[in-house]
Amino acid sequence: MFHVVLVEPEIPQNTGNIARTCAATGCELHLIKPLGFDLSERAIRRAGLDYWHLVKISVHESFEELCALYPSARFRFFTTKARKCYTDMPYADGDFLVFGKETKGLDEELLVGHREDCVRIPMIGESRSLNLSNAVAVAVYEAFRQIGFEGLQQEGDLHRLSWD
Repeated sequence: MFHVVLVEPEIPQNTGNIARTCAATGCELHLIKPLGFDLSERAIRRAGLDYWHLVKISVHESFEELCALYPSARFRFFTTKARKCYTDMPYADGDFLVFGKETKGLDEELLVGHREDCVRIPMIGESRSLNLSNAVAVAVYEAFRQIGFEGLQQEGDLHRLSWD
C-alpha cells in the first residue's frame, strides 16, 4: 500500500477526487493542516461519491507530525522544481507520495532538505502544473506499475462483458 500526502490542500473537489483514487487503489490518504475546507463540505463528499467507506484518511497538524508517526518512512516529493522524472524514481510498497497545495506546491525548505527524493511530471514549458488530482493519479499508478500492480485487480480478476 502506498500513502498519498497532501500538504495544505485548498480545493475540496481535488481532495475528493484524490480520495476516490485512493479508494480505487487502497492508498491511505494523509492530509496536512491547515486545510482550505472542512472535511464535511458537500463538494469534497460529492467528488468522492460513494467511495468514502473505502478510504483511510488521517489528518495531521504538520508534516513533522506525520514524519514522527512514521520515522522509517520513505518520502517521494512531487514538484515542478525537480530535475528527476517521476518514472526514474524507484517506488516500493509503503512509500509516501507527497504533494503540495494547489496554488504554491511544496515549500522550498522542505524540498531542499529532500533534494534526492524530489521528482517532477514532465509537461510543456508554457504549462505551470497539472491539476493536483491528475498529478496524484499519475504518480500513484506509476508507483503501482513498478510493483507489478500488486494488490490491484489483474486481467483474470476483471468482470467479463458479454462479448468475452
